Amino acid sequence: MSLRLELPKTELQIPPGLKAIILGGGCFWCTEAVFSRLIGVSQVISGYSGGIVDHPSYQQICTGTTGHAEVILVYYDPQIISLTSLLDVFWSTHDPTTLNRQGADHGPQYRSVIFYLDERQDQHVRQHKKALDASGKFSAPVVTEISPFANFYPAEGYHQQYFERHRTQAYCQFVILPKVEKLHTLFADKLKT
Repeated sequence: MSLRLELPKTELQIPPGLKAIILGGGCFWCTEAVFSRLIGVSQVISGYSGGIVDHPSYQQICTGTTGHAEVILVYYDPQIISLTSLLDVFWSTHDPTTLNRQGADHGPQYRSVIFYLDERQDQHVRQHKKALDASGKFSAPVVTEISPFANFYPAEGYHQQYFERHRTQAYCQFVILPKVEKLHTLFADKLKT
């Protein structure tokens, strides 16, 4: 019999007419830069989710011992962009076949993860992942964790809109920009002008 820790709980306030999803695809600076460019996405907040520490700091989650993942909370209008489209972008703009690693970033805080908000979202995500695995798009199995939402804590202010505020930094140029360029190549029809 395994002992399961009770995670701290937080609530999300989802604006009327919008839906939300929590995605972790490595460094949240990268995923925020990608998803904030999509038509139908009204807000993207970088943060921490899925861990055992209430209100963690960046320094705490960087130890890899709190259980949190660097994630983004995406508020979107389902009349403009579908959950399927968001998942297509998610799985195309990071490597979902590597466990606890994206490029040079490694540790459980960089895991590929989706925290679902309800049963319908859970089923949709699992079906999409199954179809993705069956498609042969990746040469290795998709290891993206799919877990129920328990908590979300916004990251410190200096992490928000990081790419937009620091475009000339080396990390932004060599890690984030290629992901944004890939988004422009693969999903030009889904981008804000």
